[in-house]
Amino acid sequence: MTAQVLDSFYEGKAKVLYNTSDPQLIVQYFKDDATAFNRQKFGQIVGKGPMNLRITVAIFKLLEQHGVPTHLVQALDDRRLLTRRVEIVPLEVVVRNRVAGTFAKRYALPEGMHLKEPIVELFYKKDELNDPLITAQAATALGWTTAAEVARIEAYALQVNKVLCDFLLIRGIELIDFKLEFGRAADGTLLLADEISPDSCRFWEVGTGKKLDKDRFRQDLGGVEEAYAEMVKRIVG
Repeated sequence: MTAQVLDSFYEGKAKVLYNTSDPQLIVQYFKDDATAFNRQKFGQIVGKGPMNLRITVAIFKLLEQHGVPTHLVQALDDRRLLTRRVEIVPLEVVVRNRVAGTFAKRYALPEGMHLKEPIVELFYKKDELNDPLITAQAATALGWTTAAEVARIEAYALQVNKVLCDFLLIRGIELIDFKLEFGRAADGTLLLADEISPDSCRFWEVGTGKKLDKDRFRQDLGGVEEAYAEMVKRIVG
């Protein structure tokens, strides 16, 4: 790495972001902090930061091989990830393959119910408002994005879903749903950003339905660190 790490400029639920001497690059520091229900529940998952970093790097490299551009540059150590600086599109993109979580509550549906096709949902990325569901039309009318950008985001989201479902299934894992974030690089290129990990996905073991993700923390199921470690083993090897 030629760029020097400078001051931090943002601290979120799971990461601290640092400027570098290269204005086009930043460093993400992965914390062990865990939150749920919009910070109403808070705790620590020992070793979560390094485990999430390893999973994110492996998945981002896989996605890039399949034509999905990401902000990944390289891992600096077990907690620090060098990435391209992006302007985050203020939308959380959720892809659902089966009914779970808030989707189950919203429509009073049984958790685990199969969907006839994957669903892509958009949420306004705003903690103070609990990240409300939003339509693509509203997001474009408010000037947060464009119709063309939303179409590209949704296409990438479905591509990510296909690649990950195939990759995980042969490793004995079913991808139930997951959250993505996208950002614009300085040249306007749309890039997959943030992370993909047990924090942002629901992973169920094929055959047993055992949850291997942050739901173990949310629902006080125990074995949280073990679940994350199992996903490192299955994804990274």
